[in-house]
Amino acid sequence: MSARGRLRTYFLTGIIVSGPLAITIYLTWWFISLIDGWVKPLVPASYLPDHYLPFSIPGLGLLIAFVAVTLLGFLTANLVGRSVVEFGEVLLARTPVISGLYKGLRQIFETLFSANGTSFRTVGLVEFPVKGTWSVVFLSAPAAPDVQNALAPGGDHVGVFLPCAPNPTTGFFFYLPRSEIVEVAMSVDDAAKLVMSAGVIQPEDPHARDTHAREGHARDAHAKESHTRFQALASTLRAAQGEPAGPAARREEV
Repeated sequence: MSARGRLRTYFLTGIIVSGPLAITIYLTWWFISLIDGWVKPLVPASYLPDHYLPFSIPGLGLLIAFVAVTLLGFLTANLVGRSVVEFGEVLLARTPVISGLYKGLRQIFETLFSANGTSFRTVGLVEFPVKGTWSVVFLSAPAAPDVQNALAPGGDHVGVFLPCAPNPTTGFFFYLPRSEIVEVAMSVDDAAKLVMSAGVIQPEDPHARDTHAREGHARDAHAKESHTRFQALASTLRAAQGEPAGPAARREEV
């Protein structure tokens, strides 16, 4: 390989190694700075260490927000906290515009962060945009009774979200009969990577993963068997030379 080719290879290798690391550090720093910019102005300056230090402590606002949200969840879990939340919801429900916005956002958060929720936990394939072409979709909740009866009484329609590449947070949402959806044994994370990389990052085949695991166990078993045979051969040679065969032989002599 010429010097120019080696230089190009080294440069691309450096990009592959430093690119993901730099982007991860940048996004992490951006998120911490964003939360700090929201939380720190809400805290009196006399309570912040930045007021007494010549430099700013990054991540302090994120820590305060984490503690505040955890404390809010703890207070909401008891009777007094639930009463306060219900009283606040009653006030919001009487506000014409804010009530609808709050209810919609609350339903979305409850669906996404619920421990027993089933939305966006199944990956499927649908024929889109034309027949014969297949797109990756995430299965959402089944259609509501009103929507179900309007589409086909007695039918089984389910909502699907079709993400766009390379940004899976944007896409199309529509209802389809469950019979037209081909469910695949793929995790949501693998499907998101597939969409974001435009098909470059393929999910690992579970059968290949099991095969690799079986091969690894077979290699370990073969190595143990070889080690046992070697120990037996060494004991035989020691016995032929009149030496103790090993720890077991020494124990017998004692």
